[in-house]
Amino acid sequence: MMKKTTKLPERQAKMFAFLGDYISANGYPPTVREIGEALSIPSTSLVSYYLKGLEERGLIARESSISRGIRLIAEPYAPKTDDFLVGSAETLSIPFLGYIVASEPIPVEALAGTETVEINRALFGRDVAGLFALQVQGNSMIDALIHDGDTVILRHQERVENGEMAAVWLNNNAETTLKKVYYEGNRVRLQPANPDMQPIFVPTNDVRVQGKVVMVIRQLAN
Repeated sequence: MMKKTTKLPERQAKMFAFLGDYISANGYPPTVREIGEALSIPSTSLVSYYLKGLEERGLIARESSISRGIRLIAEPYAPKTDDFLVGSAETLSIPFLGYIVASEPIPVEALAGTETVEINRALFGRDVAGLFALQVQGNSMIDALIHDGDTVILRHQERVENGEMAAVWLNNNAETTLKKVYYEGNRVRLQPANPDMQPIFVPTNDVRVQGKVVMVIRQLAN
């Protein structure tokens, strides 16, 4: 069974504690890249997602035009078991990062979320690193059995094999979409799984894979 919680997720709690320690030690905040390196988060876009969650909770303030534009609003604290959901031996807490459109790409600013998705740990075994969840909006992937309202679990990685389904970031447009990925020379074909929709063709250097779909959780109709 899957459920969501609004408690502060583990990674956000650790990030908030790291920010407090870093600012106390250096007198200025870290960059997004420094946060990722310290917390072993390989993608700067994921670091930004977690920072946005802290900002929405009123714990930090950010100035996007400044490299070190993070300011603590609340007092830093050391993470404790009752401060965030870490998941039991049977349950895994996966960061829920918001919504992704399985039709036309949408700006990344439309993705927002501070919740987690709880799911049975046995479904993933020991390989649970880099997992995150997104809820699908749109029906471009219906032939891949992904419908509007479904939740997809993704594993963060920056490359997939031809034909695999992934959340893809389009650099030039600052947009993200869910599609099957095909590398075709100097371009990438982002293929919907809906015969009524056309593929999207983009230059290879304009595409960045954010995560591969590893599970779909069906939204049952009422």
